[in-house]
Amino acid sequence: MDRRKTKAVFMAFGTKGDVYPLAAIAAAFASDQKQYDVMLITHATHQSLGSHLAEKDVQYYPVSSPPVLSADQNNDAEGNAGSSFFLQKRKVTRDHRQECHSLIERIFGDGPSLDGDLIVINFFALEGWSLAESFCVRCIVAAPYVVPYSAPATFEGQFLRGLPLLYKYLNDAPSGKVCWKDVIHWMWPLFSENWGSWRSVDLHLSPCPFTDPVTGIPTWHERPQSPLVMYGFSKEVVECPAYWPSKVRVCGFWFLPIEWQFTCKKCRELSVYDSFGHQQAKDDLCSNHIELQNFIKTMPIFIGLSSIGSMGFLKDPYAFICVLQTVLNTTNYRFILFTAGYEPLESTIHTIAAEGSFEQKSWGEDCVYLSNGRLLCFSGSVPYRWLFPKCAAVIHHGGSGTTAAALQAGTPQVVCPFMLDQFYWAERMHWLGVSPEPLRRNHLFPDKSDDRSVQETAHVISLAIHDALSSIVKARAAEIAERISLEDGVSEAIKCIKEELGLN
Repeated sequence: MDRRKTKAVFMAFGTKGDVYPLAAIAAAFASDQKQYDVMLITHATHQSLGSHLAEKDVQYYPVSSPPVLSADQNNDAEGNAGSSFFLQKRKVTRDHRQECHSLIERIFGDGPSLDGDLIVINFFALEGWSLAESFCVRCIVAAPYVVPYSAPATFEGQFLRGLPLLYKYLNDAPSGKVCWKDVIHWMWPLFSENWGSWRSVDLHLSPCPFTDPVTGIPTWHERPQSPLVMYGFSKEVVECPAYWPSKVRVCGFWFLPIEWQFTCKKCRELSVYDSFGHQQAKDDLCSNHIELQNFIKTMPIFIGLSSIGSMGFLKDPYAFICVLQTVLNTTNYRFILFTAGYEPLESTIHTIAAEGSFEQKSWGEDCVYLSNGRLLCFSGSVPYRWLFPKCAAVIHHGGSGTTAAALQAGTPQVVCPFMLDQFYWAERMHWLGVSPEPLRRNHLFPDKSDDRSVQETAHVISLAIHDALSSIVKARAAEIAERISLEDGVSEAIKCIKEELGLN
């Protein structure tokens, strides 16, 4: 069947910080380019995006795979992460790719591709690269974080030995064509055996990109363009080095519309647009969250670990709460803890609260107070961009989204990374001077729950907070916030996509 509307598919997998920025771009692109049908493919876990996307004329397509798999949740009888995890991961990966293939076939399989069709992927949605090739659709990369995996040191040597013709093909590429810089920067996982069988068996492509499926010889006759790679962070924070491909663009941070980030509908309705169409929110929350609003007025220290709990890193929630209470017993701080819906942590909080006379009187629908009202545990969500300017400091895991919001707010940070690009952001924040030296995992989550371990961990956190609240760090955080205040990352990303597609 002939179709007249071009299609733009955004594929984003991972946690909220990996997915939400691409949802923001998809919504903005749909508003800017009415001639497109726009879709977002992501995990069913992020279904709360569906209604907001629909209001922006973006169709939401869920896949059943989880954002993350934790090896700690699949231990064998001896407590070790055994083969069961790897078997489960293999099955989840196979099912995930099958679902992605079915959805793209459903979207683009109704006839020949149009010149403006495109698939936009993040680095956790590499399926989209091969699917775009299979359906003859342009592919663009959009990532709110730096490349999460660097190529192994042995990769280039192995590539040269195994694929000498392709290595020459990529190194001798003319300007503007896909080249070795593209491969070593982000494409190198596409050449692993993990993708080869899926490409050949399911998609009927060459197991190795840029080679003929029959002869295995590089496609000298048809060199593809170097793909556009957009990064959703500020040039004031991360410079674009010369060894990156020439088609890399650093746009500025990508934030969701602020009204999308309230779990409370009444609070969401208070969000407003200014005369320029930018999202802002009133300082007041709804009547059901007066206590939360009043607590925030005391300039508490924010603690949020996003999906770290569900990834299996928070093994002893009770010890973690004891650490926070110990810090409060020896300082004048107040904490607001976002539990991110992690059930073991929330269950522990309610158990501790039920044992205290003060806490029993201080429960709300999504708020629980501990430590005589100095620790507020919040299970809902309010926008970080709204909350962080009202906090004295932000303690977090180094996720790209939380880091961006803290930078924009000009709020000092304490960063404790756990995996992937979180280590990069933790080091980068320290280098920029907006946070003290990064914490190690056991600096936040003690290895043991005995009194000595809790006391030692609390001491480390107290020192880190003290350093973060120094006048030097505060001034540096305010300076960075001022420098990035005029950036509009989403608009810049839309501009880059339009230039790539030749749209006016």
